[in-house]
Amino acid sequence: MSKESSTVFKAWEATVRKTQAARKRANSIFGLSVDHDHDHDSDHDHSSDDSDYGPEDMIYNADKILPNGDYYTGQWCENFPHGQGKYLWTDGCMYVGEWFKGKTMGKGRFSWPSGATYEGEFKSGYMDGNGTYTGANGDTYKGQWVMNLKHGHGTKNYSNGDWYEGEWRRGLQEGHGKYQWINGNHYIGEWKNGEIYGKGTFVWSNGNRYDGNWEECVPKGNGNFKWPDGSLYVGNWSKDPSEQNGTYYPSQSSSDANLEWNPQDVYNIDLKDCTICPGEKVSILPSQKKLAVWRSAKGNGVKPRRMSVDGRVSVGLERPMDRMQMWDGGTGDDPACNASDRASTVGRDQLNDHDLLGLNVEERGQMKVPKAGRRQGETISRGHKNYELMLNLQLGIRHSVGRPGPSGSLDLKPSAFDPREKYWTRFPPEGSKYTPPHQSCEFKWKDYCPLVFRTLRKLFKVDAADYMLSICGNDALRELSSPGKSGSFFYLTNDDRYMIKTMKKAEVKVLIRMLSAYYNHVRAYENTLVTKFYGLHCVKLTGQPIQKKVRFIIMGNLFCSEYTIHRRFDLKGSSLGRTTDKAETEIDEMTILKDLDLNFIFRLQKSWFQEFCRQIDRDCEFLEQERIMDYSLLVGLHFRNTSAAGDLIPSGALTPTGENESDGTPKLSRADMDQLLLDPSRWASIKLGLNMPARVEKTERKSDCEFQLVGDPTGEYYEVIMFFGIIDILQDYDISKKLEHAYKSIQYDPTSISAVDPKQYSRRFRDFIYRVFAEDTP
Repeated sequence: MSKESSTVFKAWEATVRKTQAARKRANSIFGLSVDHDHDHDSDHDHSSDDSDYGPEDMIYNADKILPNGDYYTGQWCENFPHGQGKYLWTDGCMYVGEWFKGKTMGKGRFSWPSGATYEGEFKSGYMDGNGTYTGANGDTYKGQWVMNLKHGHGTKNYSNGDWYEGEWRRGLQEGHGKYQWINGNHYIGEWKNGEIYGKGTFVWSNGNRYDGNWEECVPKGNGNFKWPDGSLYVGNWSKDPSEQNGTYYPSQSSSDANLEWNPQDVYNIDLKDCTICPGEKVSILPSQKKLAVWRSAKGNGVKPRRMSVDGRVSVGLERPMDRMQMWDGGTGDDPACNASDRASTVGRDQLNDHDLLGLNVEERGQMKVPKAGRRQGETISRGHKNYELMLNLQLGIRHSVGRPGPSGSLDLKPSAFDPREKYWTRFPPEGSKYTPPHQSCEFKWKDYCPLVFRTLRKLFKVDAADYMLSICGNDALRELSSPGKSGSFFYLTNDDRYMIKTMKKAEVKVLIRMLSAYYNHVRAYENTLVTKFYGLHCVKLTGQPIQKKVRFIIMGNLFCSEYTIHRRFDLKGSSLGRTTDKAETEIDEMTILKDLDLNFIFRLQKSWFQEFCRQIDRDCEFLEQERIMDYSLLVGLHFRNTSAAGDLIPSGALTPTGENESDGTPKLSRADMDQLLLDPSRWASIKLGLNMPARVEKTERKSDCEFQLVGDPTGEYYEVIMFFGIIDILQDYDISKKLEHAYKSIQYDPTSISAVDPKQYSRRFRDFIYRVFAEDTP
């Protein structure tokens, strides 16, 4: 052992000897006494397969009583658990298994003081991979996990004797699965958000069975009920007796008792006791447990920090004590409390040059967060050229949404999609039987296919009152500063939830033509990435000398989020003209960058990446079938780790001061994510393309390749929240686009231009997207 290493370990031993309170605490909790070997030469392990560590970074076996009372025994390197080891926290939690640079990574076993255990695969501190969880109440789950949540195929046996085998998503049953009750009843079919939802079969222990549609764990829609003797009831099912209707078909051997049977008995009697067992709530997640680690104060005066098993640094207020500072992560008795509430200091002053080594921050060239842009758009107030148009629009929306409509089946008749299904309403200033008086000029209002869009809003879970309040409330709309390339104008609601776009007559015709296919597509695929449409309308200004028509579509705003969108990309997979025309100094958070400006590869967690690829294929096939081209993938990035100076902090790097100063906007930290995962009611906020935690890898283009679409990976990663969706889906391959393709093909490479045949466009678009999106690997 080198003289320097010997000095370090002696300093460590001296520190432990002087921390008598911590030693007594550890002994009282764990009932152990650790003898520290002064000579670790024989414990060096040179067989490590970690190429990141050089010969000077030796792995050795260590027994450590940490100053806060935690205890670790196992392989150690560069002030981190690394290799095989066991860590015991003072609250009774314990992890035994594989470590990688202070993170639980690989196979291991985590146990809680309650008696619950998880044994299986870990990734960056999370239960991730295949594993078995045994709860304190006797429930067991064996199957696939993603970031502490059951996700994939798995089997859960409940303590009451029930069991479920099938697909899971974000911790709940979703997909196809079978639930068996202890009384012999069972269900096989589709699930959604932990409930029976979709098509499936329920079989009772007495032989009766129901085949059909379900919603919220009860029959809803078309279905049939069959008795063991062959008798059959076929009809439309609903918990509301007024909506229930059907026909009974007796068999030759049917009993008279069946004739007196009431379909409502299925709800009130047969399914009364068939409830789905709730899952056990985990008191604290493995990724929330903190490790006591040290760092040297040499050269930069940085105070010691406390790090979690997934590698993140705790945040809180420090106070100096004797000789060393560190963080106490608390016991986790209250998982709802914030990490900063649990943090307290039990450490000592900074160490000198020969004190404990630890988390040195590697200084590197930093990427900057784009400068903050002004809020998008100009408020349309009195005197604005489009003020009256805005009032007309708001009056029309209030009339359309507030008008009573047929109640709600999602099954629409073909007549609802008829291009002739449109209604004009006259709005005189003095009001009429159906319209209120107003201060604007007289106008006429047209609704296109109102029943379809009413049903789409229901399908997208848009509350009618909230919808009207956003668009027609007291707050004015905001007009974006300049029209898009198509000449359309865009308006935003004050709460940023909805975007209103003016349309050409040709675009309206395209949407009406494809509306039935669009409806069926978004209904079939909940995770579709195509733009969500909420209403299609027209205003005709009859009270002015020039009676012009203004057609517009109401859409969801992809970037409506509490998180600041730092980077925005519009990606098509073509290269001609696909770069921003702004100088670097003029680029801000609102700037839309294009294909040749892209300097990242987007890395999604495995299951999300697989779902993303499936959905891109489905959406592109739908658009190709409808002869649509020139669409793009709009991507927004929120960088989770930034310094006070505006530098982007790569994954794994820690700021010299430890704390990331906020710009006043919320940031989702790894600790925040743990709290999110503890609360099932908040899981719905993370969906494909919405609020998605991910990583991006920086890329660099070769200087001699002017139109290199995708740069070369650099190995530098950043933690982000991602937003993405497919936009501009109303351009069909009409005669103008065919002429554009022919003209530009003479001047440029035909593969580089946007205007190409829908089939070729879809193939090129997918090829490009699959190059810039990739599966995230450890």
